[in-house]
Amino acid sequence: MRLSTVTFRRFKHNKLAFIGAIVVLVLATMAIAAPLVAPFSPTSIDIKNVLSPPSATHPFGTDDLGRDVLSRMIYGSRISLSVGFVAVGIAITIGIIIGALSGYYGGWTDAVLMRFVDIMLTFPTFFLILAVVAIVGPSIWTIMVVIGITGWMGVARLVRAEFLTLKQRDFVQAAKVSGADTMRIIFRHILPNALSPVFVAATFGVAGAILTESALSFLGLGVQPPNPSWGNILTTGKDYIEVAWWLSLYPGLAILVTVLSYNLVGEGLRDALDPRLWESES
Repeated sequence: MRLSTVTFRRFKHNKLAFIGAIVVLVLATMAIAAPLVAPFSPTSIDIKNVLSPPSATHPFGTDDLGRDVLSRMIYGSRISLSVGFVAVGIAITIGIIIGALSGYYGGWTDAVLMRFVDIMLTFPTFFLILAVVAIVGPSIWTIMVVIGITGWMGVARLVRAEFLTLKQRDFVQAAKVSGADTMRIIFRHILPNALSPVFVAATFGVAGAILTESALSFLGLGVQPPNPSWGNILTTGKDYIEVAWWLSLYPGLAILVTVLSYNLVGEGLRDALDPRLWESES
């Protein structure tokens, strides 16, 4: 049985992970098709319907400016998911490069790069992000980059550990004997075999990035109004929580369900890619 087939079968049999994957796909589809799915414009103001409770016309109610909360949440999913994927993409790229060089070369290269990783890990990540955003200024691109460049250390350690093991394998030695250059050996021969834990880390990373973006937007340092995000909808809900409970409930549930789904997918991938489980099924 092929490895990919067994991986999918094991993942599919994990019911919670499979449900999480379905939720993730639904959210991604909704974000991509936001102009077609959203019933109203996310920035359309209707003074006559300020803080209107959930109804047939506005299923999630309206905010303090009469804007449809459901539409703003649908468009806000674009922000949250794009931040998650772009930030994790940056983190994975940096982590793979640092981890690959450290694990392959070893010696002083490994020592210097790992000490740099240790130094980065000593900084409280969220407060570092707050400081950088406060200095540079809040914007969606700033958040993506800052989350990315402060979240690569775990990936670097995972890749390094895989490289330390894989570089001793026969196929790597054969590539060296055949005259393959170092970059080809690293990125063509070793890296594809070291990506399994990276995929798992990336899934968890997306969930963490969504939480961080929501927290920054909630504090007013993330996506700026009138652009919608789940975090700044929650900020509005905080001010009107006694009279407009829907402004806090629905975006809070969206963040909860999204982060939980990505975590479930990550755990499902981790179990499906566990080599000890392959041995028990072979």
